[in-house]
Amino acid sequence: MNRYERPPGPLSEAVVEYLDAELRVIRPGAFVRCAVTGQAIPLDQLKYWSVDLQEAYASPAAVLTRVKQRKSAIRL
Repeated sequence: MNRYERPPGPLSEAVVEYLDAELRVIRPGAFVRCAVTGQAIPLDQLKYWSVDLQEAYASPAAVLTRVKQRKSAIRL
């Protein structure tokens, strides 16, 4: 960390690498953002993510929305 970087605070966003069945925290923080809804997801409540897209999702509905978006993009 250099002098211009702030240490992560209790309400900072984490940077995470999404792996199969686990996460690797790159920069500590309290939450990540849902790629579909933008909702903050506390790290201890994160259950859904995409390894291929490296995205987190707040709920199964958000996952389904992303799958539908990708299918429609492929058809174009």
